[in-house]
Amino acid sequence: MRYRTLGATGIEVSVHCLGTMMFGAVGNPDHADSARIIHAALDQGINFVDTADMYSSGESEEIVGKALQGRRDDVVLATKVHFPMGEGPNRGGNSRRWITHEVEQSLRRLDTDWIDLYQVHRPDHRTDVEETLSVLTDLVRAGKIRAFGCSTFPAEDIVEAYHVAERRGFGKFRTEQPPYSLLARGIERSLLPTAQRLNMGVLTWSPLASGFLSGKIRKDQPVDLTVGRAALTPFRFDPSIPGNAAKFEALEQLVEVAEGLGRTLPELALAFAVTHPAVTSVITGPRTMEHLEGTLKAADLTLDDATLDRIDEIVPPGTDLYAADGVWRPLSLTEPARRRRPLAERSAG
Repeated sequence: MRYRTLGATGIEVSVHCLGTMMFGAVGNPDHADSARIIHAALDQGINFVDTADMYSSGESEEIVGKALQGRRDDVVLATKVHFPMGEGPNRGGNSRRWITHEVEQSLRRLDTDWIDLYQVHRPDHRTDVEETLSVLTDLVRAGKIRAFGCSTFPAEDIVEAYHVAERRGFGKFRTEQPPYSLLARGIERSLLPTAQRLNMGVLTWSPLASGFLSGKIRKDQPVDLTVGRAALTPFRFDPSIPGNAAKFEALEQLVEVAEGLGRTLPELALAFAVTHPAVTSVITGPRTMEHLEGTLKAADLTLDDATLDRIDEIVPPGTDLYAADGVWRPLSLTEPARRRRPLAERSAG
């Protein structure tokens, strides 16, 4: 397994990062089996493990904590904060109040004295980024975390946070964790160039487009919309929806590219995700040992320029054919009132 430096942190991490979203109630509820998968990943050279407080309501962190006993010093451990953890107000978000509380809960569940990379899981329009950076800086100084980053932030929010940190003397977001795949290349437009300019590490998620690139989905085959990701977001997988036609057409061409290399579509997808010079590590989230073994097969695949040129023809750089699940959308898009003047002021005359 190859290693790359995580932005400006000086921390060396494996190019494949073990994501643990599927460990616990929402995926693999067998703690012992999940631990075996974690150990197998570490034995194969993966030293980077990513989790989040909200994965299975904290159960994933507990599984990771137990699995890393005796091996903690050799692992770069990342977790995240933001999403609600229980009922009631003030039990989520990016405020000092919540982050100060929740980092202690993550440390307890992970059974560790420190977190190597603590990430803000999504933007929070209710909280000034200055407050968020302030508390994260304090946590670094207290030794509870080593570095901090953000996840699924738009480029403009990252730039704003950078300038706030410069102006106020706070620590900076050292990493960003965005979705990226053969079908979701939108971050190539501004996010990845911004991360490069700011010397940020980038760990991408959903390289298989939530299973769309798993090899089990094909254009002329029926899609079971009652199980897995297809059941959660059928509008993304249903071939009868006209807007999905371009995805299925691209899928078939990408299968041809993979077969021409003598490899599987998932292997092509994972090899593509690690090719961009801004990407440090790619998060893969196996649920079973078989999934992990399939992921590791992609580690030795190098895509030459001709292959990448063909991929660019199928899905042009910067193009999103597949919007990843759970991506944060700015209020300017989700709240009509923010892009519509009062009725009496809408005309030009």
